[in-house]
Parts: sequence; C-alpha cells; structure tokens
Amino acid sequence: MSGTQKSPKIFDILRRRYVALTPEEWVRQHFVHFLTEHKGYPSALLANEVRLVCGNKQLRADTVLYDKSLRPKMIVEYKAPSIKITQRVFDQITVYNMLLHVDYLIVSNGLSHYCCKMNYEDRSYAFLTEIPDYSTI
Repeated sequence: MSGTQKSPKIFDILRRRYVALTPEEWVRQHFVHFLTEHKGYPSALLANEVRLVCGNKQLRADTVLYDKSLRPKMIVEYKAPSIKITQRVFDQITVYNMLLHVDYLIVSNGLSHYCCKMNYEDRSYAFLTEIPDYSTI
C-alpha cells in the first residue's frame, strides 16, 4: 500500500467537476441540492466560487444566484458545521454585497441557516423565517 492516499472528492453540479470534500464543501453541495431540488432554483442561474474584485483585493463568494438577465440576486456564504454563525460571518457576506447589491443574503453552516431580505430604500434588512422558494423571489 502506498503512502499517498487521495482525499475524498464530491461532484459539484454547478462547476461540473469533482472538488475536494471539505466540511464547508459538504455544506455547499447539500445546500445547492436543497435550493435546486426543494426550492425550485434553476441550476443554470446558480454559480459556485464566484470571483469578485474589490480594488486590488480578490474575493470569492461561495454561491451566487443570478436573475434571468444575469444580475446577481442572492449571495450564499457557507461555513463548516463546526463554525458558529456570528456577526463576523455576516460582515464577510456584507462586503460581498457592497459589490453585488443583491436582494437576499444567506449564511449556512449546514445546521443553522439565516436568510435576510435587503431593503435598500430604507437601508435595512429583515430576517426571514425560511429560505424562500425561487418562484417567490
């Protein structure tokens, strides 16, 4: 038996390739399947690992939902199940939203999920009790 052991991989339906199965990736894959299979989100309008540029800084949003005109509509940020969802996690997704200006922000660690709807006129946001179906956004 050789000393090189391959790390487990999982097929990403959005990137159409196998990726390393980290705890955060496990959350991402389950959440994407939840969105597409249970909430009616079209996989063609979802993208994983979306690169963002803020000045000279490179950022990467975990998942972005686009509308039919390919404008960003929702950002989803994932953490490993062992990571608590804190204000710092929301601060991270807020930085992404300064660039994308979306209607919905979601943060999930696979165990806890938080979704808020942005209201740019009032400069406020409201937490929703559940992830909305695609047909309602």
